Amino acid sequence: MQRLCVFCGSREGNKQEYRNGAKQLGELLAKRNIELVYGGASVGMMAEVANAVIDHGGNVRGIMPEFLATKEKAHKYITKMEIVETMHDRKRRMTELADAFIALPGGIGTMEEYFEVMTLAQLGKHHKRCGLLNIDGYYDQLLEFFYHMKNEGFIDEDGYRLIVEANTVEDILDKVK
Repeated sequence: MQRLCVFCGSREGNKQEYRNGAKQLGELLAKRNIELVYGGASVGMMAEVANAVIDHGGNVRGIMPEFLATKEKAHKYITKMEIVETMHDRKRRMTELADAFIALPGGIGTMEEYFEVMTLAQLGKHHKRCGLLNIDGYYDQLLEFFYHMKNEGFIDEDGYRLIVEANTVEDILDKVK
């Protein structure tokens, strides 16, 4: 794996464990020489993972729509920043570049990005792994809901197997590569 796309919050969340997990992921990406592809912000969880990659000598590529460049404060110290026109262009470009995807804790935008790549995988539009890093049980209820969807007949067994999750940075990286 050469590039990993990480979806995560533009806010830090309420637990230090979330920030610690983002930093651990960034450090491990740098150590494994895997380029980070992310939303390009210098705030929140996005900044935590990007700064950790930079601090450990790795490469970071940000993809940011022009209208967010000031709102989310575009990161000035990453390896490469691509400014695109729309959120759709951002997601398209991230999907093109990445070899796999991991969602860290985040909000609605994080979920929207994760669900889009999962939907595309389920439809056979790409064959890239899509992981959830379940830091401190953040995604427990979502994982229960996926199981409920399967039991209620809205996700088949093949679709359910696309859901990749782990509680540690090392495990999730190993599972998505």
